[in-house]
Amino acid sequence: MQRTVILASTSRYRRELLSRLHLPFDVHSPEVDETPLPGETPHDLAVRLALEKANAVATRFPEAVVIGSDQVADLAGEALGKPGDHARATAQLRRMRGQTLVFQTAVAVVCKATGFVQRDIAPVRVVFRDLGDDAIEQYLQAEQPYDCAGSAKSEGLGIALLDSIDSDDPTALVGLPLIRTCRMLRAAGVDLL
Repeated sequence: MQRTVILASTSRYRRELLSRLHLPFDVHSPEVDETPLPGETPHDLAVRLALEKANAVATRFPEAVVIGSDQVADLAGEALGKPGDHARATAQLRRMRGQTLVFQTAVAVVCKATGFVQRDIAPVRVVFRDLGDDAIEQYLQAEQPYDCAGSAKSEGLGIALLDSIDSDDPTALVGLPLIRTCRMLRAAGVDLL
């Protein structure tokens, strides 16, 4: 019996990435508080939120295999979230220019009925160019990446902000590490091929 697969996310980016697998899946909002805990590292925050999102939806759909994911931009140990607006995105990109960040992209897969729980993280090391204020403004006007951790969308014009990307899971920077996700889905009994 193939179990229903659910993506516990409202992210259009994660939905698009998961659809690349040609796997039927449903989408449900996890409704999880994403506030960092005191002293929580960006790595730990991403892993905790991915698991909390998967568990929140799996509690409502215990027979399903549920995927949760979260991404936190890590600037020297400081978590940079989604900016939400132009002013915060400008401030983020000014702080990031010439810097190396690690985008901590975590994924968790849960099935309550079988007791299956796995989680993993795909760190992506990104070096930003030393950007001038005009370049930052042009980029933000063109992309308006206010719903992206760290204010940058590498799948679009944001690639021009970067000097390099280092990752072993190429979709992790966009928001869902598909290599790790496929590995976990197979372990949970989901036939991908």
